[in-house]
Amino acid sequence: MVTYLIIGITILVSFLCFSNAKLLRRLALTPYRMAHNHEWYRVITHGFVHGDTVHLLVNMFTFWSFGTFIESYFKALGFGNGAYLLLYFGGMIVASVHDVLTKRDNPYYSSVGASGAVSAVLFSYILLKPLGMIYFFAVLPVPAILFGVLYLVYCQYMAKRGTDNVNHNAHFYGAIYGFVLPILLRPSLLQAFFGQFGF
Repeated sequence: MVTYLIIGITILVSFLCFSNAKLLRRLALTPYRMAHNHEWYRVITHGFVHGDTVHLLVNMFTFWSFGTFIESYFKALGFGNGAYLLLYFGGMIVASVHDVLTKRDNPYYSSVGASGAVSAVLFSYILLKPLGMIYFFAVLPVPAILFGVLYLVYCQYMAKRGTDNVNHNAHFYGAIYGFVLPILLRPSLLQAFFGQFGF
């Protein structure tokens, strides 16, 4: 399955970068180098690199939890692997646009991680199964749609605060992309989404 292939490559590259700071810097999302040196490959490569083991495990566990379902669901809808790859890597790219535009003149800014892509996969699940249960902090079950709303609000709040080292904007824009893309591919999914609430 594509999900397992991506997870395997991401784990391998991340672990290589844990002991090779030069490789990490070469693969990281660095808007300054993208804008001034045209190193546009970074918009993809940064998603295979993570800051530490916890960052890697959280992203890959979340991706595995929802990615296997979405990959199968997309195939059932007739989308195929191409659409699934578009969801994951498109989410990665869209999640990076804000940083590329706003940080392009900051030579010290860089970002790593697959969070934007993982958020895209998560929110495709929320679109398809809004009343399904997602475990908040891996303990408290809440309806997916409620989790999604809280997630977006939290991302915007934390992005405006800017007090931690987490790229909340990437989470937010990746999530929006993941919700919208399946609708663009199959507009009837929006009606099906509302239909689950009795509309």
